[in-house]
Amino acid sequence: MSLPTTPPPVVAVNPAFKRKGSLFRTVKAVMWSFVGLRASSDYEKDVEQLNPVHIVIIGLVGVVIFVGGLIALATWVVTH
Repeated sequence: MSLPTTPPPVVAVNPAFKRKGSLFRTVKAVMWSFVGLRASSDYEKDVEQLNPVHIVIIGLVGVVIFVGGLIALATWVVTH
């Protein structure tokens, strides 16, 4: 006796993950968010055009660079 087979579940992809924003625009949006200044019209454009996965990746890279820069600056100040 064979078991009934069921088709694999269909996974719906959020349309936001299909967006293809430019790398420069994503970096610019993340850098402005680090500063905390962003015009609402630019924010609306970013929400419509940028891929959220790219924003998270660029944000994490920016944090690593920022923290690394602070550590390097502190090390340089202490040694001099």
